[in-house]
Amino acid sequence: MANRTSRDVLGRGLRVLGWAIREEPRIFAVAVSGSVLFGLVTIASAYVVGAIVGNVVVPSITDGRADAGLVALAAAALVGVSLFKVLGVFGRRIAAGYMQYRLQATYRRRVTRRYLDLPLSWHHRHATGTLLSNANSDVEATWYPIAPLPFAVGTLVMLVAAIGSLFATDWVLAMVGMAIFPALFALNVVYSRRMAPRQARAQQLRAEVSAIAHESFDGALVVKTMGREAQETARFAVQAGELRDALISVGRLRGVFDPMLDTLPSLGTLAVLLVGAFRLREGAVTVTELVSVAFLFTVLAFPVRAIGWVLAELPRSVAGWDRVQRVLTATGDMPYGQTVLDRHDNKPATLVFDRVEFGYEPPDWADAGLGGPTGAADPGGPTDPARVTAPADPSPSGELVAPERVRSARIPVLHEVSFTVPPGRTVALVGPTGSGKSTIVSLAVRLVDPQSGTVSLDDVDVRSLTAGSLTDTVALVAQVPFVFDDTVRANITLDRPGIEDEDVWAALRLAEADGFISALPEGLDTMVGERGTSLSGGQRQRLTLARALAGRPRLLVLDDATSAVDPRVEAAILAALSRGGPPTGADGSTGPAASILVVAYRRATIALADEVIYVEQGRVIARGTHPELLATVPGYADLVTAYEKAEAEREREKAYVDEPVEPDPPTGAGARDVTVDGDISEVVA
Repeated sequence: MANRTSRDVLGRGLRVLGWAIREEPRIFAVAVSGSVLFGLVTIASAYVVGAIVGNVVVPSITDGRADAGLVALAAAALVGVSLFKVLGVFGRRIAAGYMQYRLQATYRRRVTRRYLDLPLSWHHRHATGTLLSNANSDVEATWYPIAPLPFAVGTLVMLVAAIGSLFATDWVLAMVGMAIFPALFALNVVYSRRMAPRQARAQQLRAEVSAIAHESFDGALVVKTMGREAQETARFAVQAGELRDALISVGRLRGVFDPMLDTLPSLGTLAVLLVGAFRLREGAVTVTELVSVAFLFTVLAFPVRAIGWVLAELPRSVAGWDRVQRVLTATGDMPYGQTVLDRHDNKPATLVFDRVEFGYEPPDWADAGLGGPTGAADPGGPTDPARVTAPADPSPSGELVAPERVRSARIPVLHEVSFTVPPGRTVALVGPTGSGKSTIVSLAVRLVDPQSGTVSLDDVDVRSLTAGSLTDTVALVAQVPFVFDDTVRANITLDRPGIEDEDVWAALRLAEADGFISALPEGLDTMVGERGTSLSGGQRQRLTLARALAGRPRLLVLDDATSAVDPRVEAAILAALSRGGPPTGADGSTGPAASILVVAYRRATIALADEVIYVEQGRVIARGTHPELLATVPGYADLVTAYEKAEAEREREKAYVDEPVEPDPPTGAGARDVTVDGDISEVVA
């Protein structure tokens, strides 16, 4: 942006405004009509004032008396002109404001919709704070010039009419007045050229500050428990200071140019009065004409500034538009197919991985050689090397918003992974940390697509399924439970049709969560707080498990989803899932058992599985029953035995602590740091 010429910024900014007009042509027409009405009435008011001064005020002073009829007529004329002005201002402001906020709402929805369409891998490459900034401040910046735009367009009409009126009155005074407009526009061009890089930098820093703030707030537990408050405050202060300096730079530039832009029209009025005095003495103009021309310049000073407001905001608008378009034109769509799976009377689904390979793309800031998402350069800013194709929502220029760049090679995670989860069976996925278990889970529920190979449900490639069919068939309970700041009922139903309170309680019973929910002050209507802060870790996990079960999935995927639950409760949950599937009726009855893919560490959990898949370094090393793998696969035996020893150590320490804490599993089994629920009816306030 810093290297762009003012002509480039002006041209691209006008294309953005043109795009806005095409988006909302009717509202813009209403706003411009109001502005034109205001402009024409403003010109008329100059001549009304001139006529009143020449025909009422001057004769009254000369004769020493005033004609009551003429005074009343003058007052009526002024009131009439004022009413039309009010009507024009009202129409312009209401319509312009409506247009601006409507465009902002439209593009916030488009950005958010695009976020939901893009795969999880894309989100991993972009800082959350930057994405929030794209949907908020960048959208606002893009359409900020919309409010003064109709006024500026109306001003152009008013200027044309005013110039015509000036030449019709006196060509000399008209030439004097005309000299001021080129100077005014030249000053605006210089202003725009100097403002462009400052506005772009400020917009980029807004995203960086938002990214750091979000990261600090989201990691508040780590920050406080590790005593890093001062360091996080200092890290935020650095970026906030840079944003402050950038905004001060913008303010200083405005402080220099705004008085100049305000002064030029006043100088034009003064010049007209000086030249007009000589013209009046020579008899070339009358008092009425001179007053009309001088008053016209006076009232033109403010509307002409509207053009300056638009030009001044174009650099910021272009910067915001570029950042928004980087989201709207981002690649990585995961289009859905047209196939709908038959639920087969809710029979369990079959999941098949056939020679699946997958690798993650590195973060965008890694390709750019930056230190991280909160480094000196914004991952969503001009250095963003994310690939783009022809815009799904094209830019006004019809060009790509960001240059095409070649990304670094993917980081390989899975290699030739093949296995099957038979209908109604439970398959445990076991492996050390970083072996690819969570990636397999993401592929199973189609959060990402494989680079090669296929993932299929009931012999249908998941990429061929409709979005509704996929979510009706598969449910994921993630490793880290997410609970909305809402009631228990809302967290389970998620406004999905057909899920009544009876279904909610049936799912809670199957998840061993009905006991502590019943003990909550308002039962299903209890607010659980942001991220479920009023619940323990185990309670949140059981709540999210009940959420998945309430949808009656035919395949249930558990990504270490009971790690914070007491082992006895976990065994009861998995045993219930194995005996009977999700609730199928208001009486809480269960249908055929759902197929289950579970990422597991505990021996008690693994022992419940019909088959165990052992993975290392993204490859399936062995498969079989738990006893078979324990006897034949040393890596598997070491992993399970090590975790079992950690469990035994925890049991020995029970006598010395009031609230037992589940120990960290050894290296290779994944780290845990959670408080274990001692009883399923426990309520943590």
